[in-house]
Amino acid sequence: MSRTDGVRTFAATAFALDDVVAAKGARTVAVCVPAHNEAATVAGVVRAVCGPHVRACGGSGLVDEVLVIDDGSTDATADVAEAAGARVLRLPARAGKGGAMRAGLDATDGELLVFLDADVENTTGAFVTSLLGPLLVPPSEAPDVALVKGFYERPFGGAPTGGGRVNELVARPVLDVLFPSLSGVRQPLAGETAAPRRVLEKVGLDPGYGVEMGLLLDVAARLGVSAIAQVDLGTRVHRNRSLDELRPQAAEVLRAALERVGVAPRRAAR
Repeated sequence: MSRTDGVRTFAATAFALDDVVAAKGARTVAVCVPAHNEAATVAGVVRAVCGPHVRACGGSGLVDEVLVIDDGSTDATADVAEAAGARVLRLPARAGKGGAMRAGLDATDGELLVFLDADVENTTGAFVTSLLGPLLVPPSEAPDVALVKGFYERPFGGAPTGGGRVNELVARPVLDVLFPSLSGVRQPLAGETAAPRRVLEKVGLDPGYGVEMGLLLDVAARLGVSAIAQVDLGTRVHRNRSLDELRPQAAEVLRAALERVGVAPRRAAR
């Protein structure tokens, strides 16, 4: 373990599966995957978790449930996720990412929750092991961790880096300027996140794309920066979105941050 500007940072090799399974004990783990029109990739995410980690699939037993929250999809997301081995919660209307995460929290009784994005093309079982590691082992090195964020390289346009434009151009500069104690968080908007249920219920989940920024800031405000850890997940490959799609996401991230410094941003007229 190292520290990056006060944030506990773990290498990709920090946690062995056997150690994490042993430390889990009788606690229950749910992996929740919010998904909106991700039929092309969601099955791969589900299989990456079920195969190595769900006992019914021959896995380690680290994960007790894989839940896909179908956020009002108009494609076959729900059907392919179910066929891949997930339990599917079908939301009748679009709730937004934060709303889908909240629905997942309400729909499962897991004591520890791992959230994964549904559009990632190279999810592996190691994502789950690494995200749970700081919450479970070794307690002498990482006591009282309340939130774990993944970080990774993000390819873009054939280059090995350059992805994550909202993260690099909005989220990280916002932390640098308004919340400098969190400037060491490399991927504040990472959808690969883990936390105990009690923490999520205590701090709440913002609606929409502001959820990741809001959760990070609220945990830091209530429990301290020392309660946050980040773990290296290697490289993350997903569909890079257009600037037209990213602008509303960036606005929600900025809004979540400004609200937490006492600014009440106005919403754009429709």
